[in-house]
Amino acid sequence: MSRSPVRLAAVFAAAGALTGVTAVQPSAFAASHHQALARHVLLISVDGLHQSDLAWYVSRHPNSALARLVGGGVEYTHAKTTTPSDSFPGMVAQATGGGPGTTGVYYDDTYNAALLPAGTTNCKAVKPGVEVDLTEDLDKNQASIDAGQGLTGLPDSILSMTGNPASLINASKLPVDRETCKPVYPHSYLKVNTVFEVARSAGLRTAWSDKHAAYEILNGPSGTGVQDLFTPEINSNALGYPAGDDWTKDNQATEQYDGYKVKAVLNEIDGYDHSRAHRVGTPAIFGLNFQSVSTAQKLPASDGLEGGYTAKNAPGPLLAKNLDFVNAKIGALTSEIAKRHLVDSTTVILSAKHGQSPTDPTALTRIDDGPLLDGLNAAWKKLHPDASDLVAHSVDDDAMLLWLTDRSQAATEFAKTYLLAQNGTGTDINAAPRTFTRSGLSKVYAGKVAAHYFHVEADDARVPDIFGLAQYGVVYTGGTKKIAEHGGAHADDLDVPLVVSGASVPNGVRDSASVQTKQIAPTILNLLGLNPHSLQAVREEHTTVLPVR
Repeated sequence: MSRSPVRLAAVFAAAGALTGVTAVQPSAFAASHHQALARHVLLISVDGLHQSDLAWYVSRHPNSALARLVGGGVEYTHAKTTTPSDSFPGMVAQATGGGPGTTGVYYDDTYNAALLPAGTTNCKAVKPGVEVDLTEDLDKNQASIDAGQGLTGLPDSILSMTGNPASLINASKLPVDRETCKPVYPHSYLKVNTVFEVARSAGLRTAWSDKHAAYEILNGPSGTGVQDLFTPEINSNALGYPAGDDWTKDNQATEQYDGYKVKAVLNEIDGYDHSRAHRVGTPAIFGLNFQSVSTAQKLPASDGLEGGYTAKNAPGPLLAKNLDFVNAKIGALTSEIAKRHLVDSTTVILSAKHGQSPTDPTALTRIDDGPLLDGLNAAWKKLHPDASDLVAHSVDDDAMLLWLTDRSQAATEFAKTYLLAQNGTGTDINAAPRTFTRSGLSKVYAGKVAAHYFHVEADDARVPDIFGLAQYGVVYTGGTKKIAEHGGAHADDLDVPLVVSGASVPNGVRDSASVQTKQIAPTILNLLGLNPHSLQAVREEHTTVLPVR
């Protein structure tokens, strides 16, 4: 472990030569040591952001908001997110202190062998096994940014969206618990409590802003953890943009969408709820996630700019533009903290739910996973003529997660052997043919071995039966509309920034020890003077507080 101070004079020496970036970050965040307990923790997740992206940006913009945030606290240069590196397990880890095996959340779209299909009313007569969908599909109206609330004047009126998104979930789409015969809401699906619940128990205010109503999972098992949960639907129709489909298909649209969440947090800094309709006091725990960096990494091009990376870890023009965008918005948030005289009582934590792979454009191999799974099912049924499809559910981004109808070791080994024997042709960054081997997989964990990977028993109802790690650069997609993905276990998926800055932490420290983003949860509680062991996942996994003091 190396823990060294950053020379702030050097960080800001090049400010006079800086062009194109406005320094809006108040110097208070890099001015002095703050050892008193924090009263507020602002958590910021920039989805897709790598530690290498942050280092690239700060080195080129030494007077930026991001540079001053780094200079005003502790930067952990070897932080990793959870595996699989998906948004849901990534965010849940930051809020609970636990990985998928403990929280029960492996991805945003999974399968559960113990729950019953949505709409089940006679729970004794139905065979268990059902998809658990935590995406926009749960919305009452996924085409609308308010998820079906029915607001007029959208999207400009979106800040009037409810802070109770559970009311916007279509219960008829939820899986059913076979014991209670009632729908299972996302918050009930989570197996452990959250930092928001611990804070509420201590009488503190909580808020969060995210991208789907299903993020009401952060309420935790109590269902009451987040008092003000603002969740405009990112996969709704983005009116006024040529791509049209949703807010992620045009990067400028994603920026507009992120801007709504920033406005919500600015209102909360000022002591209001997200809508600015009610004065409630600045939350003890609050924050948001940014999506625009993620779409800039995934889209081949948008708004006349090339997406992704021009070379290994070298952001292209669209991504560089979005790093400027996020920098400006974070600067606006920290400026508002200073304006409200909250600098000495607020700690800002910057990280990401996941990275994105590949950061080397020459490594990209797009593979259509459909034929691979069809072939697997056909091969299984050839040997077992009376059997149904072997694959009950699959999620394949830049990893392969399969849940099988037959969970025996023989079946899981059959699936593993079949997949590792498949070769074919995909496409490269230029949509030209590129051959692949072993279904694009580097390693496959099957059956008991997959369960062991996630530290659960083999008969766990939630664990995938197959967890396949993709070869570097492989993205599972049937088209050519994306050039990166997440969900796997490459360094590009896992290596994210982690900065703790402001009140209660020293300035200008760079720590090279290996840490994990799940340590954010106990650290938040510790910063607020609450007991980190109030979190069930912290006790179960022995998750430690980040060494911030």
